[in-house]
Amino acid sequence: MKRAESVDEYIDFAENWKDELIRLRKILNSTELEETVKWGAPCYTADGKNIVGLGAYKSYCGLWFLQGALLADKRKVLINAQEGKTKALRQWRFQSSSEIDARLIKAYVKEAIEVERKGLAVKPERGKKVELPPELAEALRADKQASTAFKALTPGKQRDYANHIAEAKREATKRSRIAKVLPMIRGGKGLHDKYRNC
Repeated sequence: MKRAESVDEYIDFAENWKDELIRLRKILNSTELEETVKWGAPCYTADGKNIVGLGAYKSYCGLWFLQGALLADKRKVLINAQEGKTKALRQWRFQSSSEIDARLIKAYVKEAIEVERKGLAVKPERGKKVELPPELAEALRADKQASTAFKALTPGKQRDYANHIAEAKREATKRSRIAKVLPMIRGGKGLHDKYRNC
C-alpha cells in the first residue's frame, strides 16, 4: 500500500477492508483521541502521545496498541505479532465486520489512555550485547570499512542488521541480504533509516 498523507487517503488506498476501516475509524473518533497519520498509517493520540493505530493488511485489518502489553486484555483479543521482537506493541485483528464490537474497543482505548497518563511503558532492553550471525561477522571481517562503520552504529541499528541476516532461512538469502546491506553499513545508515521521522 502507498504511504498515505491523510486517513481518508489511507482508506482510499486500501484494497481490502474499506468498510471495516471506516467503522473502526468512526469508533476511534468517538473517543477523546486525536486522529493523525504517522508512518503512513492512521494513528490516534492523547495528550500528544501515540495510543493506537489503525491498519489494513492482506488477510485482516486491525488496531495496534503501542503499550498493549500493559493492558489487562480480559477478552484475550490482543496478540504479539512478532514474538520475541516486539515488547510493548499488541495487535487486535479483525477478519470480518461482525467481529467489531464498538463498546469493547472503547473500553480497551480508555484503558490504553489511562496507561499512558500514568506514565507506564514497557522499556526497551538496554545494554544487551548484539549477537552477529556468523555470515555477517565474516563479511565484516573481510570488509574493514564496513566493519569500522558498523562499530560506529548504535546498538539498535547493529541489532536491526543482525536480525535481518539471521532471519533469512536459506544461505543464499543471507548472502544476498549481506550484499545489499554492506553499502548501507559503509554509508553509516541504519537498515530502517528511510522509515524514521515519517
